[in-house]
Amino acid sequence: MKTHSKLIISIITLILVSLLQPISQLLTRITRLDFSFLATQRQNFLIAAAAWVSIEVLRKLKIRFLKRYDISKEDNLHSRKIYTQVNILEKVIIFIIIIGAVGLILLSFDSIRKFGVGLFASAGVAGIILGLSAQKVVGALLAGIQIAITQPFRIDDAVVVEGEWGWIEEINLTYVVVRLWDKRRLVLPSSYFLEKPFQNWTRNNADIIGTIFLYTDYNIPFDDLRTELTRLLNATDLWDKKVNVLQVTDSKETTVESRILVSAKNSPIAWDLRVHIREKMIEYIQKNYPESLPRTRIVMENNNLDQQTKI
Repeated sequence: MKTHSKLIISIITLILVSLLQPISQLLTRITRLDFSFLATQRQNFLIAAAAWVSIEVLRKLKIRFLKRYDISKEDNLHSRKIYTQVNILEKVIIFIIIIGAVGLILLSFDSIRKFGVGLFASAGVAGIILGLSAQKVVGALLAGIQIAITQPFRIDDAVVVEGEWGWIEEINLTYVVVRLWDKRRLVLPSSYFLEKPFQNWTRNNADIIGTIFLYTDYNIPFDDLRTELTRLLNATDLWDKKVNVLQVTDSKETTVESRILVSAKNSPIAWDLRVHIREKMIEYIQKNYPESLPRTRIVMENNNLDQQTKI
């Protein structure tokens, strides 16, 4: 929330509260030179100003503290952890400050104070009604606080949620914003991540293994494929030089399935590496072993003589 927005909200709150006083009562107090009402209004403005100043000081302290942690560097796991905790803690404190300031302003009016006493007299029924109506809101707030403490994910973590792949962009008290790979934003309630499973590809570290599947004929030479895979990996900067595996994982009636495992520093690079290796391996097979591309075989009868024809 911007500085001017906070100030405007504080002023609007005071105006709305002031409207609770009947106009006739206000005019009567002014004609009687009763300045207690004006003193109350000055006190309310001081409360709002103190809340606003507290929020601004908190924001400045957060910015100064986070300058020591750079999330733009490659190894930023610890920095992202601190960013996540501090940002959510800031939102919790701001929420408490605003609720406290509004409560103090409302209690400065006699009519509202009397209403509050009557409300406490029926606190049992009111508590049940309020609890049922605010169950989801309170649950979302508690979920946001729990995420800040347990940290199942952090800012800029790569996640797969609702079948979409992206990065954690914002973590707020009641909702989380996921920046998808195509620059769309997926907004989910904080409680979603505590109730439903999701994938976090950078929970402990950013490096990840990518998988590529090739489907070829039975006569493909696997050793040659492994040699070409190693050559391609050594020739690209996308590979982190950790994982280089080609295995035959399945065989069907017409094709053989080969699985390639490669590793990269993070998930975006792993995606680019998978696309690159898949393309180059297919080109290698097309150029050097075109007869090993997937085929369909049929048997035709001609003069009671079985002939095997390849199509």
